[in-house]
Amino acid sequence: MTKSGAEKKKARRAGVQNGARDLTEITPKKQSGGKDVYQLFADKVRDHKQLESRWAILQETRVEYFRGKDFVRFLRNHPELKEILEPDKNLEAEDIADTLLGKNLLVRCDRVVKTVRPGKKKLSTWPAHLEIFPDQLFSENDAFFAWTFAKRRPLWQTILSFLWPVVTLAICLFPIFPHSCKLIVLYSCAGILLLILSLLLLRSVIFGAIWILLGKRVWFFPNILAEEATLSELFQFWPKKDDGERPKWTSRLTYALLAVLVILLLRHHAPDEAARARYQKRVSNIIDDVLEWSPRLALSGMMEKQQIVVNDTQTNNEDASSKGDPPEDSTISDFVNEETISDVQSAEDDIQADGFDSSDI
Repeated sequence: MTKSGAEKKKARRAGVQNGARDLTEITPKKQSGGKDVYQLFADKVRDHKQLESRWAILQETRVEYFRGKDFVRFLRNHPELKEILEPDKNLEAEDIADTLLGKNLLVRCDRVVKTVRPGKKKLSTWPAHLEIFPDQLFSENDAFFAWTFAKRRPLWQTILSFLWPVVTLAICLFPIFPHSCKLIVLYSCAGILLLILSLLLLRSVIFGAIWILLGKRVWFFPNILAEEATLSELFQFWPKKDDGERPKWTSRLTYALLAVLVILLLRHHAPDEAARARYQKRVSNIIDDVLEWSPRLALSGMMEKQQIVVNDTQTNNEDASSKGDPPEDSTISDFVNEETISDVQSAEDDIQADGFDSSDI
């Protein structure tokens, strides 16, 4: 009885895998630097841009993973990478992957959600949550493999890690920045915020128009709101393929009428020209106060205010002296003493006028 092709391939793979593992245990292959050639091969493959990979959550840990069929296609298109493996460079992709699994450089994973969500025709191509698969053997059919070692940090990340404390210190010292630097920060932040809001509004309008007219879901910059997207995936412009069911025409018509109703309500309750002008003038005054302020103007304003106060004080003193009132800078005790002396003198004058001597009193 002859064996089927699948059984022969499985037996051949097991034999090659056992032979490779035995050879690794007896004479581990290392280069002059003392590092395992499979570790070097894994580093090279992981850093290669042609191997499509994604990030996901594996048991509360963020890992980078790829699909089995992509790994086989990648090694078929780049056979020069097998030269790193030296004697094992003639092994097939399945055998190399099994060796990587045996050395714990890879771990086979499976998707957590195994049922099709409502409104979808098939499972997600790149799931966001994974779990460890019980059978740690390579497979091309809906199999995912995550790297278990830390990726080498690029130079720009190292430089950025040293710059973060400087940026944090600069943010803390923002209140004492020069006025021109504050204006640069203000315009930059306002421009970035306006760009983000405009982009979100534009992609929402495009999505709504295409969904109502054609019944397709088209999101430009599809990963701009994704939490697990990398920097290159974040600025991906082309939308993903729509795998969901086409919406019914009744739903599209309902949302179209609702959008028209909202636009009419906003247009009806929009402020008139006079209200808009008043609001614009008030906002522009606030912005002008912020933009035109500078320490020199503030210091000159304080000096002018102090000069005005001094002039007003001198004017009040002169007016008080012209009217016979005591000056503001005299004390209350001096004013009381002068009034008492004048009263005593007037009393003595009255007594002398009546014929009495002040010594007899």
